[in-house]
Amino acid sequence: MAFDPSVYGRVAVLMGGTSAERPVSLRSGSAVHSALVSRGVNAVAIDVGNDIATRLASEHFDMAFIALHGRGGEDGSIQGLLEWMQIPYTGSGVLASALGMDKWRTKMVWSAAGLPTPAACLLDRNSQWPDVISKLNFNAIVKPAHEGSSIGMRRVHDAAQLQESFEFASQYDALVLAEQWITGREYTVAVLGDQVLSPIRLVTSHEFYDYEAKYEANDTQYLLPCGLEENKEAELKALVRSAFDVVGCRGWGRVDVMQDEDGKFWLLEVNTAPGMTDHSLVPMAARHAGLNFSDLVLTLLDEVRGR
Repeated sequence: MAFDPSVYGRVAVLMGGTSAERPVSLRSGSAVHSALVSRGVNAVAIDVGNDIATRLASEHFDMAFIALHGRGGEDGSIQGLLEWMQIPYTGSGVLASALGMDKWRTKMVWSAAGLPTPAACLLDRNSQWPDVISKLNFNAIVKPAHEGSSIGMRRVHDAAQLQESFEFASQYDALVLAEQWITGREYTVAVLGDQVLSPIRLVTSHEFYDYEAKYEANDTQYLLPCGLEENKEAELKALVRSAFDVVGCRGWGRVDVMQDEDGKFWLLEVNTAPGMTDHSLVPMAARHAGLNFSDLVLTLLDEVRGR
């Protein structure tokens, strides 16, 4: 049967927003919009601002593709608005989006479900810095709980670095955690509907896969196939499936995982609205599975139509 782009109706591609990840979101949204238009879909690019509710109400949209990253777009806020306005949308619902955006509470849910995630402590201005860094074996990473793209993250080894990094991360978020550093290999694994795609191993010359390594460095390597033995890759994919489902995610997403020097996997975080440029990780894994970028975008819309 011939492809009929009219089945998607009028699609709002939501991008930009006001979070620290706005520049990345604009790139994702532009790529998605271009892909849809190239396939004949009636897609409208919308840079999300304070007037988004008014704009969605005044224009008729049959569905929304969420290409927003970070707070306001990946934390359940826009999902709640779309639910209220009865506009179907890509990705996870309100609860899973809000939970997945909160690294601390995601870790608590995974731990409660018996899934492996590194030890961590919440930080505040009254934290006993020597006690915290000792508990984390003098090797930790400090993270804003509600930011993505590695924004505000620093690796620390002593009490002074821990306190300084807390102050730095606090510029981005009121909730900051310190997580046990896992020495080993880093993987990211995309989920597309019922399928867990092939893991990608991330190799960087930086101390960790930070913002510069993701978006600016020329020497970051993305190994696909990832080099794991078949049984270990199957173990990793099963863990990712469980992690994704326990949070309540749907549609698509990406889970970041470390493998320590003993071969054990540790869950870091889940991304419910990952990057969507031609160079992003989910499209990379999809290409490996035989889906080009525009096919991937349409597959995500098809998942919405099939609910």
